[in-house]
Amino acid sequence: MRLLKIDSSFVKWFYFGMHIKRWLLLLLFGVAIMGLGFGYFLREVYTVYVFPEWAYYLTLQFWPRWVRGAMFVGLSAGIILVAIWQLNQSLLSAFVQPGRDERLVDIIYNHRYLRRGPKIVAIGGGTGLSTLLRGLKEHTGNLTAIVTVADDGGSSGRLRRELGLPPPGDVRNCIAALADAEPLMTRLFQYRFTEEGSGLEGHSFGNLFIAAMTGVTGNFEEAVRATSRVLAVRGQILPSTLTNVTLSAITDDDESIVGESQISGRSGSIKQVFIHPKNAQANPDAIRAILEADMIVVGPGSLFTSVLPNILVEGIQRSIEMSKAVKVYVCNVATERGETDSFSASDHYHALDKHVQTSLFHYVIANTNIDQDGLPENWHSEPVRVDGTRVNGAAIIGADVISEENRYYHDPKKVATALIHLYYQRRGLEPVSPLIGQEERQEAAIF
Repeated sequence: MRLLKIDSSFVKWFYFGMHIKRWLLLLLFGVAIMGLGFGYFLREVYTVYVFPEWAYYLTLQFWPRWVRGAMFVGLSAGIILVAIWQLNQSLLSAFVQPGRDERLVDIIYNHRYLRRGPKIVAIGGGTGLSTLLRGLKEHTGNLTAIVTVADDGGSSGRLRRELGLPPPGDVRNCIAALADAEPLMTRLFQYRFTEEGSGLEGHSFGNLFIAAMTGVTGNFEEAVRATSRVLAVRGQILPSTLTNVTLSAITDDDESIVGESQISGRSGSIKQVFIHPKNAQANPDAIRAILEADMIVVGPGSLFTSVLPNILVEGIQRSIEMSKAVKVYVCNVATERGETDSFSASDHYHALDKHVQTSLFHYVIANTNIDQDGLPENWHSEPVRVDGTRVNGAAIIGADVISEENRYYHDPKKVATALIHLYYQRRGLEPVSPLIGQEERQEAAIF
């Protein structure tokens, strides 16, 4: 396995667009010309100077000239490559953060290829959105996450009530998912205080950091941008609206529920969710990103509390409808108690359509790797079934996108690979990245 890894890294140096081969060839050309010059000089010396007998053996003249030439060319090429490698390692040691297991070729590859990837806008919230972003950031550097700001529970809810901030929790998770900083910094950003009596219990360091940055910069948007720079985030993270919105729901029993944190886990099916104020203005930057996107991905995540709060912002819905991008809804892999009990893939999409009153998406990606025994019984959940090939004009694409470690969640690599291949298939193009090969096509298992 180690040998294969080294070979793959070596081949990556010669990928098209790395801007390496041309300079390497120029260097070798310069060295060859210099060697030719030395050859002329040595030939002149041979004709005018009589060398002692030991020079005959030292210069290997008992071998044919072509053998000596091949030997010296091979030896010089090896020395040059080692010298270039060590020189690059020495120069980049001042820029690569200590403790990060990252090769020079990977740094260059990410810089050259990821910025040429498709413009993808991911819309949602909770763990579903951050999971998706972890996978997509390996395929493109042109990522925009549009995040719900309806959360009113936990640390985010407390900061929202006490400081008047938009809830930073989902934004924090997206920053951690897209961060290119050293792992210790990311772990620090996600750290949650647990000590009782300190006043900090329940708060995460990242939430407090964003709150402090809001005070320093003067507004929440700039705080998110500044925090993203600190953690070297690949892409941008935007709240769906800058208005202080509240999510409410009505159940099938006509019970009214106010607050996102009160909706999850309630008995009785949800009939409708809506936001207050109804005319909340969409974030202009979010609208611009959607209209410029090559692909728009909504979900995965809680249908009523993570996905719909974004779509219910009128400007977000209208911009998705107007966009010429490939539009995909990623369905959850498991039902959620009190929200989507017994829902199939088409039930999820019907509920989405019912709220927006139009069919926004071209495709629905649904998981086909179903194992009823893989979900904990105390979660009162079951796998989401794939029930058909089309729903309200959208094609249902079956794929193995589930995490084998935790079958309640998507696997970042699987879902990202499925989306990337769907995008290039729809566009009739080949992937920009040579790393997207047959092996990953099989992993996606799209049918």
